[in-house]
Amino acid sequence: MYLKIHRTAEGYEVVAVCDRELLNTNISRGEIEVCISEGFYGTHLATPEEVGAVLLRAENANLMGERTIALAENLGLVERSACLMFGNVPHAQLFRV
Repeated sequence: MYLKIHRTAEGYEVVAVCDRELLNTNISRGEIEVCISEGFYGTHLATPEEVGAVLLRAENANLMGERTIALAENLGLVERSACLMFGNVPHAQLFRV
């Protein structure tokens, strides 16, 4: 999985994770098209253990792909039924308040 942590000047973080094979592809749902780019998801390949550790403390995360969603689901962070489907690619956003 590719993992990137975006940090703002105010100290907020957005974690972006996608399945390896999705990087640099475009997927769509109706008229909505999403570019799964290195700019957002990064170029760092992370292990499931690394991704899990980051997601467990994440306040905001953008998750894309079957294995990424399965990991987040196993950690109790998302429910598959709440995911948006882009074809056969699940997508979820995680927000903690």
